[in-house]
Amino acid sequence: MTFELQGTAPSTNARAGLITTAHGQIETPIFMPVGTLASVKGVHFHELRDDIKAQIILGNTYHLYLRPGIEILEKAGGLYKFNGWEKPILTDSGGFQVFSLSDNRKLTEDGAEFRSHIDGSRHFFTPEKVVDIQRSIGADIMMAFDECPPGTAEYDYAKKSLALTHRWLDRGLSRFRQTEGKYGYEQTFFPIVQGCVYPDLRRESAAYIAEKGCDGNAIGGLAVGEPVEKMYEMVEIVNEILPTDKPRYLMGVGTPANILENIDRGVDMFDCVMPTRNGRNGMLFTRNGIMNMRNKKWADDFSPIEEEGASVVDRIYSRAYLRHLFISEELLAMQIASIHNLAFYLWLVGEARKHILAGDFASWKKEMVVRVTQRL
Repeated sequence: MTFELQGTAPSTNARAGLITTAHGQIETPIFMPVGTLASVKGVHFHELRDDIKAQIILGNTYHLYLRPGIEILEKAGGLYKFNGWEKPILTDSGGFQVFSLSDNRKLTEDGAEFRSHIDGSRHFFTPEKVVDIQRSIGADIMMAFDECPPGTAEYDYAKKSLALTHRWLDRGLSRFRQTEGKYGYEQTFFPIVQGCVYPDLRRESAAYIAEKGCDGNAIGGLAVGEPVEKMYEMVEIVNEILPTDKPRYLMGVGTPANILENIDRGVDMFDCVMPTRNGRNGMLFTRNGIMNMRNKKWADDFSPIEEEGASVVDRIYSRAYLRHLFISEELLAMQIASIHNLAFYLWLVGEARKHILAGDFASWKKEMVVRVTQRL
């Protein structure tokens, strides 16, 4: 994997770049739709590719390991052959999912024992095993196995957790460098900066990760219960240390405003379930604000979902029709909303890139943050 820095924005740390992987190129800043179970919920790949304009999607190691299972994925020839997606894929290590099973997992120096949320069966993840699983999945970008403490974690716990994450990183990176991809193309490996909301721990972690010389670096453990101001503070601290010639991936973030603010602070890559999860519940993100499609005010509004929307669904369907579908509990409502929200997110990062390259990102971002946070 390579990364080319193509431009920066005056008076900000915003960057525009180009990532090249075995399965194609990614223009940054970029938003990555979450495809946890080898699919983006309710959205066809042709819609992701042609309408939403997705350049990369995510898969999840924990979920794919449990279903369909590594044996099936290897028989298929990897995730690309299994699901038919032809552009880049990134796999999360499953750390967040394992550690969210607080009542059904046990943490040791060697790894994490957990019970499946599906059938209660016992499993054990080590940093080495997680690399092996991701080799079998075959994503272009693989993530290190880490512990993701809650945003409210006490300092002593966060410090011990960080030390464990760093020891696991060394083991996972060693395994990665000792092995090769299984399907005839190269994969790459991103470490993850942790440290909760404590500046000294974040600095320590960022310095430790930067020394590893990997092709890219991730920032984890944010948007997990801490105040949003703390998120921005931690990102600023970390990005002062992470190398500028490598892409920076902020995991699991977030709202449109969160994304704009973190682009401002030097982040290149984002993912979040919010566009699809909130969309399935009737919340639409637009360039003029947030719409609750169950609101009665849309019942006789026959204008397009969004006048200058980024997706074809915005022009085909009216607000009144989409509200009707939600009130009637029609499955099509969730699909339309998911497509709209994902297309909007991809439009937003694409516009950010244009304004970074044009040199007026700071003024554009200031206006857009106000617009996208208001309720319509």
